[in-house]
Amino acid sequence: MAEDILREIGSISRALDSIANIEFKDLELNRGQYLYLTRVFEHPGIISDHLATSLNIDRTTTARGIRKFERAGLIFKEDDETNKKIKHLFVTDTGKKIS
Repeated sequence: MAEDILREIGSISRALDSIANIEFKDLELNRGQYLYLTRVFEHPGIISDHLATSLNIDRTTTARGIRKFERAGLIFKEDDETNKKIKHLFVTDTGKKIS
């Protein structure tokens, strides 16, 4: 019974991934990169390490994804008030329209 439920969840997840990949194709996002934008939209001010952890993606891959979104004008960074090494991530107005 539990295996059937997990199979159904997997099928739904793959279907949603396929739909999202089609929807975001114009933005030239690789598979699953729309999740970065969604997660930053859901958690304004998140830092890249927390983003990487929440998506179960390594930090280097996350950094590349963030740079891509910055270049596309979908995400911007703000310095932390107390520690300038920390950069908080936010979705731009353009990014909010597609999130």
